[in-house]
Amino acid sequence: MLPKKFLECLDREGIVAIGSSSAKGEVHLVNTWHRFVLVTEDERLLIPAGGMTRTEENVGENPRVELTLGSGEVMGEKAPGVGFLVVGKAEFLDHGEELEAIRAKCGFGSRVLVVTPESCTQTM
Repeated sequence: MLPKKFLECLDREGIVAIGSSSAKGEVHLVNTWHRFVLVTEDERLLIPAGGMTRTEENVGENPRVELTLGSGEVMGEKAPGVGFLVVGKAEFLDHGEELEAIRAKCGFGSRVLVVTPESCTQTM
């Protein structure tokens, strides 16, 4: 489901914006770096969470999240760069294989944000 171009983009330096919303519809955004995102064999996204308390509260009420990321270092079909929108369901874990995998990759995170993509759309 995750296109090759998305994985190529994630391999370049850049920022990931993570949007969540509360049950009341209040939107909250946080950011992380591409280099901290791990893609599992089953294409879930693992993201270290040292803070993200508001995001975690929102996910507890509404697990739907949206992520955007992009890179000017990857050539798109019609533009000098690519961008993606990932929509999926999220959960926070404070133990287990996913947390150990993310700690092995980046060395930090008291919890891990696990995003199961439902769609991944190239936006540019």
